[in-house]
Amino acid sequence: MFEHREQPVLSRSAFLLRQLKFILYAALFVGVSLAMGTWGYVHFAGQGAVDAFLNASMILSGMGPIGDLPNDGAKLFASFYALYSGVALLTVVATLLAPIVHRFLHTLHIAAEDDDDRRRRK
Repeated sequence: MFEHREQPVLSRSAFLLRQLKFILYAALFVGVSLAMGTWGYVHFAGQGAVDAFLNASMILSGMGPIGDLPNDGAKLFASFYALYSGVALLTVVATLLAPIVHRFLHTLHIAAEDDDDRRRRK
């Protein structure tokens, strides 16, 4: 998926295409997570679609739920969805940052190899 340390750094346009692909992966993951949360709030809490989407998006973003939950099933769902959302948020951030961090480290590695080569030639 990423270039090996012995390969050259990806061109800017290829890197931007890779980053776009990772952004699409993250957006798909967020969309599925929001759909799952919205369904849960509709099913377990009896909320309307807009209120369910609001609660799902607030929990997924780490802000917390809006309003009271009517029963134990809704509270259990909200608890598990909140735990899932914490991991999901970290996953999305890692997915978005992975190509950037890889490019940065790959560039540093190539620069370090160039310095080593220069020292050996002297």
